[in-house]
Amino acid sequence: MPIHPIDYRYGTPEMKNIWTEEYRFKCIVKAECALAHAESVVGMIPKEDADKIEQSALKASNARAKEIEAEINHDTMAVIRAITEVCGDAGRWVHYGATSNDILDTATGLQLKDSLNLIETKLKDLLAVLLKRADETKNLVCIARTHGQHGVPTTYGLRFAIWASEVARHIERLREIRPRAVVGQMTGAVGTMAAMGSNGIDVQREMMKYLKIGSVDVSCQVISRDRYAEYIFMLANIATTLDKIGVEIRSLQRTEIGEVEEAFGKKQVGSSTMPHKRNPIKSEQVCGLARIVRSMIEPALMNNTLWDERDLTNSSTERITFPEATILTDHCLKLMTSVLTNLTIKEDAVERNLNYLHGVNLAESVMIELTKRGMNRQDAHEIIRESSMEALAKQSPLKDILSEKTEITKYISPEELKGLLNAKSYIGLAVEQVDNLIRKLEVL
Repeated sequence: MPIHPIDYRYGTPEMKNIWTEEYRFKCIVKAECALAHAESVVGMIPKEDADKIEQSALKASNARAKEIEAEINHDTMAVIRAITEVCGDAGRWVHYGATSNDILDTATGLQLKDSLNLIETKLKDLLAVLLKRADETKNLVCIARTHGQHGVPTTYGLRFAIWASEVARHIERLREIRPRAVVGQMTGAVGTMAAMGSNGIDVQREMMKYLKIGSVDVSCQVISRDRYAEYIFMLANIATTLDKIGVEIRSLQRTEIGEVEEAFGKKQVGSSTMPHKRNPIKSEQVCGLARIVRSMIEPALMNNTLWDERDLTNSSTERITFPEATILTDHCLKLMTSVLTNLTIKEDAVERNLNYLHGVNLAESVMIELTKRGMNRQDAHEIIRESSMEALAKQSPLKDILSEKTEITKYISPEELKGLLNAKSYIGLAVEQVDNLIRKLEVL
């Protein structure tokens, strides 16, 4: 019976598959095969036995391992016995020289490898959508807000570009993290490689070469969890960017602002009691799930503070943190990519909000021009500040207030004020910045 919403509500099939019990079992079996192969390469076990293990181990079943575990109460040893049973005489060499986490952590490395590949693909998909929307809207001037209040104008293209730049940095981080997170170990009990004699370093190298993942330099009985904490933090960082985008979409979809709207299906229902509602539920879902992903950071960090050469406190938490954080981040990436692809921008509302304050929000433009023409910058700031407060109090256009002040008109004519208070003429190099970013990031 499904209990966790990941079972039936959240997550993509391809990512959920990587974190199934069955897939992990296959990764563990693959790690055991790799160990036998490596030990045959260095002459520790007969090649024919290693070949037999590689050929036969895939017949081992997770169901049989669970039966054994029910008897012996040790999950790894249960898998070892399940593999041994199908390998005939060669089974004597299964897990030779290894300790549990040599296999378990190496299997985790294989799962992280596959997960990072999927996440990178989805980050690149999201980046492509953001760059496309940035290019489409680079000239769409809109009001910017600071502290929730109207500021000087910006463009929708610059907004999308800022998000694109952040996503591109996540791709860079992912590529930097991959060689640190996607690793395995074969160091034996407490990490000394004693059971393998002088062959330990060579066995570890050959084993990871076979698996096509990185290899630790040193370890205790487990791989140091700083590597995994970095992975979880990266997921939380990605989720937070998606949260940030979702918050902005939700804010801009408020009835009073109404500049954007999530796609709304023809038969979609917004409320069980208010038939008119069109809610940003996908963005809200992303924002909510981001909280869960971020909550995984503390246990991931604490998993690195194990007793001495190892204890078992990390094991139970990682059974939860790895799949949940990974699956939910992947889910949110796909969801937000869909939201942004289908996002409607209501240009009439954009224009309405742009002109809402009748030029007051363009006070900076006049202040800068006054300073250029000879007025002390601080004096210009004060007179424009006072004029802006007067315009807001009287609910009058700033142009009308400024045109009545001789200390201003001696520098700037009323006709020039009209141009300075035109929102679409005060976006600086927003368009050029978007174009530059698109050229830079198209290669990712």
